[in-house]
Amino acid sequence: MRIYLDNAATTPLSKAVFQAIEPYFFENYGNPSSTHYLGRQTRAAIAQSRTLIADILNTSPEHIVFTSGGTEADNTAILSGIRSNGIKLAITTHFEHHAVLKTLKVLERNGEIRLVYLKHDEKGNLSISHLDQLLAANERAFVSVMHGNNEIGNLNAIDEIANVCSHYDAIFHSDTVQTMGQYTYDTQKLKADFLVGSAHKFHGPKGIGFLYKRSKDPLLSFINGGAQEQGQRSGTENVAGIVGLAKALELAHSNRSFNENYISNLKERMIYKLNNKIPGIKFNGNCRDKAISLSTILSVSVPENEVSPLVYLDQHRICASGGSACNSRSGKASHVLSALGSEADSTTIRFSFSRYNTTEEIDYAADKLADLFTKEIVNEIATVWP
Repeated sequence: MRIYLDNAATTPLSKAVFQAIEPYFFENYGNPSSTHYLGRQTRAAIAQSRTLIADILNTSPEHIVFTSGGTEADNTAILSGIRSNGIKLAITTHFEHHAVLKTLKVLERNGEIRLVYLKHDEKGNLSISHLDQLLAANERAFVSVMHGNNEIGNLNAIDEIANVCSHYDAIFHSDTVQTMGQYTYDTQKLKADFLVGSAHKFHGPKGIGFLYKRSKDPLLSFINGGAQEQGQRSGTENVAGIVGLAKALELAHSNRSFNENYISNLKERMIYKLNNKIPGIKFNGNCRDKAISLSTILSVSVPENEVSPLVYLDQHRICASGGSACNSRSGKASHVLSALGSEADSTTIRFSFSRYNTTEEIDYAADKLADLFTKEIVNEIATVWP
C-alpha cells in the first residue's frame, strides 16, 4: 500500500462520487441533445448539477459553464475576457499556473497585450499597492491572480484584489483550482469576474471542470460545433463527469470545516516532525502561517544529498512531488521557486494532504525523509524499486 501525499496534483475519487456517476456509464447513457427519454434524463442531470454548483457559489445556473478541466476554464476566461473587451493590458504574478502564464504570454507574443507582473516579497506575498498603482493609470486591465498556489500553498488576498479591480473597472480572473472545495465563494460578495473549478482536485473525476462567469454576456466560443453550454462550449457533454463534479463539490462544501481542521492538523504534525528531524530544512512560502497558507500543501527544501529525496521516498512507497507534478514531469526548474530566489528545486519536495491521509502516514513519511540524512541509510539504499 502506498502513502499518497501528492493531493495537489490529483485526489483519489470519493466512493460516494463513484456511486453517483456509475449509472451514467451503464444505464443513463443518452446524449443530452437527444429528444428521447434517455436524452431528456441526462439533460436533466446536467441541469441539476449546474444548479447545485450555482447554489454553492450563490449565483444562478447561467453563470456556470462546464469545461474539460481547470486548464480549459482558465484559457477560456483569459481569452474571452481580454478579446471580447478589447483589453490591451494584462496584470498577473510570477506564481501563476502555466495554464494562466502561458496563455497570457501567447497573447503578449502576438502583440495583443502588454503583460505586467505584480511585485512580491521574499515569501511570495503580493503588493496590493503596486496593483493599485498600475490600475490608477486609467487603462482598463485584465487581472489574473490565483487564490492558492499549487506549489508552495500561499494564499492571496483575492477579496482585497477583487475590490481594487472593481474600483478601477478592471476584469478580475482568479485561478481557484487549488482552493475550490476548500473555501466558500460567495459570488454576491466576491467581486470576481471569473472563478475556476476542477473536479479531480476535490475527490471528483478527472477531465471535468467549470468556469464561473459574472457577466450574463456569452463567452467567446473557442470550441465550435453544436450549441452545448448555451453555445459557449461545443461538444457532447461529459454527463458522468458533470454529475461527479457536482457531487464532489457538494461533499467538499458540506464537510469543509471538518476537512480543514483535520488536514491542518496533519500539516502541522509534518512541519513539527520535519523541523525537529532534519537540520537545515527550509519551509517555503507562508506554509507556517495558517492564515495565509493552504492547509493542504507543504513545500520544503532539504539540504543537498547524494540521493534524490523523491526517488528515496518513492522507493519507500511514499508519493510526493518536487515543486508541482507538472514541473516534475518536464524536468524544468520551478518558475515559482525561481521567482522566490530559492535554490535549485531538485532539493525541494511538495507534500500535499487530503482527508484520506492519517497521522500514521505522516509519521512514516517524515521519518523516512529524515532517514535519508543519516549516512547509514544512504549507504544501504536499495537499487530495486519495490
